[in-house]
Amino acid sequence: MQTPMDPAFDLDTYARAAAALLGLSIDPAWMPAILANLRVLHATADHVGSFPLPDEAEAAPVFSA
Repeated sequence: MQTPMDPAFDLDTYARAAAALLGLSIDPAWMPAILANLRVLHATADHVGSFPLPDEAEAAPVFSA
């Protein structure tokens, strides 16, 4: 099974399937921009996911600015 982190993952197929699942109609002229955004998000997720965390790390219960 391919996942979004898999290099063979097809972003075009994913975008079209997600749009259909959500009931969104996407103008074909917007697909290049959508795919460019998904490529950036994919690279960012890959970068964040590769950051090593110690076993003691826990998620923060509250985020505040």
